[in-house]
Amino acid sequence: MPLRDCSHPITNDMPVYPGDPDVAVEPAATMESDGFRVHRLALGTHTGTHLDAPSHLEPDGATLGEYEVEDFRWDARVVHCDPGAGGRIRASDVPDFGDVDAVVFGTGWSEHWDTERYREHPALTPDAAARCADADIHVGVDCPSVDPAESEAFPAHHELLGAGSLILENLTNLAGLPERVTLHAHPLPVDADGAPARVVAEY
Repeated sequence: MPLRDCSHPITNDMPVYPGDPDVAVEPAATMESDGFRVHRLALGTHTGTHLDAPSHLEPDGATLGEYEVEDFRWDARVVHCDPGAGGRIRASDVPDFGDVDAVVFGTGWSEHWDTERYREHPALTPDAAARCADADIHVGVDCPSVDPAESEAFPAHHELLGAGSLILENLTNLAGLPERVTLHAHPLPVDADGAPARVVAEY
């Protein structure tokens, strides 16, 4: 079955959410000086394409270390939509779930990655997030957040994370994916509030 990488590469000076740590990928040993290569990585837990664990915003929420490896393999429904800049994904845009574990919203916004416009991204309404949370469904978006950039209360995050649903943010390369895929969303094995993830769609 075809595989598609839906992850942004981790690179020096890549964009990060405002206030998050900058990313650095720097040589720690070189072939010329040491006869081998080692790089030093500096990055935050929500760098690039990443998973949010409930502990990201919930005081008693689970960390990634509390999940089993199979918890990061999802039967997912892909919803292609175009809310536009600052638009909202509403409860009426959320499909019937059937037997899926996750819903992924492909808005095309990853095309604006590494531009100022990327911060004007679409977001979920609290009602849309609540519909997913009530069904115990994980959520993925090709945007920097499920909440709007101006939000300080993060209602969509709280709806999802408070119910134990995981959130995937900063997905990319979703255009043309079929309605149903198997999503492998495996984060770095760190017991934290989130982690960068290599996300691969199988279809």
